[in-house]
Amino acid sequence: MQNVLSLMGPGLVLGQSEDSGRSLLEYIMQGGAIGMIILLISLGAVGMIGAQMMRIRRVRLAPEELIEELRPVLAARNVQAAIDLCTDQETSSFLSRVLGLSLTRAARSPFGMLELRSTVEEIGQVETDRLYRLTDGIGLIASIAPMLGLLGTVVGMVGAFDAITMADGPARPDELAGSISQALITTVLGLIVAIPCTSAYTYLRNRIDHLTTEIGEVIDELIAPIESGNVQKSSTRMDS
Repeated sequence: MQNVLSLMGPGLVLGQSEDSGRSLLEYIMQGGAIGMIILLISLGAVGMIGAQMMRIRRVRLAPEELIEELRPVLAARNVQAAIDLCTDQETSSFLSRVLGLSLTRAARSPFGMLELRSTVEEIGQVETDRLYRLTDGIGLIASIAPMLGLLGTVVGMVGAFDAITMADGPARPDELAGSISQALITTVLGLIVAIPCTSAYTYLRNRIDHLTTEIGEVIDELIAPIESGNVQKSSTRMDS
């Protein structure tokens, strides 16, 4: 138990335990194959969290320069020019994909721009789901890590009972220490991975919800002149 406590203390940061002088890697190795699996998925989680932190930013999802270019174009109801701006690979973003695909589909539809808002909502949901995918991977690791730790605990306890069964007479503490240590270490490793992954998963999902809602309001503002112009034309035809 002292080894486990030392793992959670300064030794976790410095890679050394003051009591035993063992490195963090040695503790992980003592966790066996399950400990190595937990280490590998933790590295994957770090990569996914870093990628999402870089990806889920307002400047990446809705560049201000693109918004300023689209505003006068859409105010003039120049749909084709707006589509060209959105489909430019250099300006590819969440906003450009949602707005570009929506304008393209509405322009080809027999209902014209009357279908624009529903199309924006449909494509916006698809693009939002794409943002969630990597975040869901982080959530999956947060769920798997403690289960792997529990699996390591069970394996370690089985090893301890096997040692008791095979011993001639009472089992010596040193015969049980390795299996019990593996059981406790894998549990600790699983929790060390799961806790920050759960926090990152919750933060990133909330961040996506906030940004997509904010960008949705910007898109509503941009397409308002097109929708109002379309309604005016439709009412004129009905009067005639």
